[in-house]
Amino acid sequence: QVQLQESGPGLVKPSQTLSLTCTVSGGSITTNYYYWSWIRQSPGKGLEWMGAITYDGNVYYSPALESRASVSRDTSKNQFTLQMTSVIPEDTAVYYCARTVRNRGYRYDYWGQGTKVTVSS
Repeated sequence: QVQLQESGPGLVKPSQTLSLTCTVSGGSITTNYYYWSWIRQSPGKGLEWMGAITYDGNVYYSPALESRASVSRDTSKNQFTLQMTSVIPEDTAVYYCARTVRNRGYRYDYWGQGTKVTVSS
């Protein structure tokens, strides 16, 4: 069974960069044809898809976040990462990584447990 685990600092200061890592076990992030997504949940915006990296390394971003977000991967560690620059308090949320499948749409079949990130000085 595929498992995903988010990790990273739980507190980030405004204007700094948020960095999170998703460690995947039970499956390879290079396996056809999965996408690997970052999603966040906050009271202000609800569930918000942020971006994803595909099995072959292509990246996609939410238009609302593309200027600040960056998704990358380390295939040797079976990990993918999220960096978001210039964070503000409204970026406070629970951040999830998830495996994404495309089948007449998009579906998240495996999720990490989520990690709370607070943006505060």
